[in-house]
Amino acid sequence: MNTLQDWPEPIVRVQSLSESCLSEIPVRYIKPPRDRPSVINSCTSSSSVTDHHNNNDINIPVIDLGGLFGDDNDLHASILNEISAACRDWGFFQVINHGVQPELLDSGRQIWRQFFHLPLEEKQVYANSPKTYEGYGSRLGVEKGAILDWSDYYFLHYLPLSLKDYNKWPRLPPNCREVINEYGKQVLELCGRIMKVLSINLGLEEDRLQDAFGGKNVGACLRVNFYPKCPQPDLTLGLSSHSDPGGMTLLLPDDQVTGLQVRRGDDWITVKPASHAFIVNIGDQIQVLSNAIYKSVEHRVIVNSAKERVSLAFFYNPKSDILIQPLEELVTEERPSLYPAMTFDEYRLFIRTMGPRGKSQVESLKSPR
Repeated sequence: MNTLQDWPEPIVRVQSLSESCLSEIPVRYIKPPRDRPSVINSCTSSSSVTDHHNNNDINIPVIDLGGLFGDDNDLHASILNEISAACRDWGFFQVINHGVQPELLDSGRQIWRQFFHLPLEEKQVYANSPKTYEGYGSRLGVEKGAILDWSDYYFLHYLPLSLKDYNKWPRLPPNCREVINEYGKQVLELCGRIMKVLSINLGLEEDRLQDAFGGKNVGACLRVNFYPKCPQPDLTLGLSSHSDPGGMTLLLPDDQVTGLQVRRGDDWITVKPASHAFIVNIGDQIQVLSNAIYKSVEHRVIVNSAKERVSLAFFYNPKSDILIQPLEELVTEERPSLYPAMTFDEYRLFIRTMGPRGKSQVESLKSPR
């Protein structure tokens, strides 16, 4: 498809704009009034922006996974119930004591922060294109004249192994590739454990969701988001509102600066990260497989006038050419199938073409009832 071969306009690095000491952001980054965070929160020293609907007393559930690895059956059942409620009520939850080494989480954030502060010419070697998105990027979607987000990113593949190419991973900082590889290995194991829990909570065999994803032939990739300081954070977003098109996302947030907001009804809830926690969210493909028992939820990222922010989003996806449709065990006369069968390759072409657009893709697929 020709529209995915190259970007429609010259790429501008948002970090370069931020470092040029602008007092106003370019018009290409100014969101329509309905999409802007509307109130500067003067109660915090970080000069973050919050929506006027935001409730700072609410947070997504924080779930301790430590008991999953022991022999206490009651504790095990309690954790499963917490995760089930979070999937049904929020679509988001945080996990602590998850088995990924805290030192690895710190190293991951550190090496990526160092990468984004390399000279521009070092980073430009890895400049990406819309064809695969792999590498150093500054926009999603190829719509000419689109309003852009205030962020840069780096995207790379872990699985399938045929797409895993270390030459496309940064060579600097010196230990970067080793840290990225170990991070992926440990997070993949955690994804597998969570998938079993989600299956059990749906009343399925523990490997049912995993099998629907393609068994061992799943896709896994990492997008590292870099949100530079912004002189007018009330006018833009670091990442526009969207639900994740893939299966499940494990986000390692910045441990110093908040930014992720999750939609809950008409409100935007600013997530307060727990120490060394992952933020887990349901993607569109699990919404489809579960026949909307679990729902993906819109989220967005606000930016900050005083501090930059780094986060690592690990996407756990179905095999790209496998048909995804509601599982037959979850389709009943009372709850008929809501979605047609579609491959993940076909599905994600929407976001690769149009960029983040709320939940417009998955909702447009729903069968009329």
